[in-house]
Amino acid sequence: MKIHLVDGTYELFRCYFATPSFRTKNGREVGAVRGLIQTLLSLLREPDVTHVACAFDHVIESFRNKLFYGYKTGEGIPKDLLDQFELAELSTSALGITVWPMTEYEADDALATAAERWSTDHRVSQIVICSPDKDLTQMVKGERVTTLDRRRGVLLSENGVTKKFGVSPSSIPDYLALVGDKADGIPGISGWGTKSTAQVLNRYVHLENIPDNYLEWDISPRGSNKISIALKEGREDALLYRTLATLRIDVPLSETLDDLLWKGVNQKYYIQLCDELDSERLKNIPHVWKD
Repeated sequence: MKIHLVDGTYELFRCYFATPSFRTKNGREVGAVRGLIQTLLSLLREPDVTHVACAFDHVIESFRNKLFYGYKTGEGIPKDLLDQFELAELSTSALGITVWPMTEYEADDALATAAERWSTDHRVSQIVICSPDKDLTQMVKGERVTTLDRRRGVLLSENGVTKKFGVSPSSIPDYLALVGDKADGIPGISGWGTKSTAQVLNRYVHLENIPDNYLEWDISPRGSNKISIALKEGREDALLYRTLATLRIDVPLSETLDDLLWKGVNQKYYIQLCDELDSERLKNIPHVWKD
């Protein structure tokens, strides 16, 4: 069997910007949720999708905000999108999908924990993390744990991650610490671009293995002197940024593998949901109803 782990927050954001706005007769904006329902049902129609879970950022802030002031917050997110967060979780649950709403941790941490937990289960042939987020590529293992950008149809195995970023999955947190990750508010280290970072980490793998003095390096990336000084002066910051970029694999998820088995849409709750969304069309989309 395969396990599909869905980044619900990403999917909700994608639907918000890709689907038309829609307000119910009560004036509630639900366009993104309506789009989310459709894209999740599309996923559930795939013949190899049997075990599914979806993680959401119930709130944007997490424990990482206590570690670094500049880490991402909800600032700048449209209010009519934020107002759909809870409804998105309820809608996904009505579809019969296991939902993990995160508060202290982030959705990515839940996905990472699940991937780590079941990657060695002999019943599982492959884990597919449905998200294009760079930080989730650190969980990729061979072809057994992969990431999938559903919008572009791009599946990344371990070789794919290495080809795309120039480093192995285990070096992705170090890579993001040096290059930065604008989406998460990680500034990176001055002068460290994608090419120089990939070249250095391909040789030294992790931050602590990189000598302070570039003359001790046995590689010669462009601007070696400048970036080595920047790292030496900002090594403490770099280690903090790596901590921020490192996904947690100890999120307390109570579900078993059997709990992830999708048995169909909960008809009663789903029909009620469609009424709340003022959508008759959505009522006819599900292809399997839960007994």
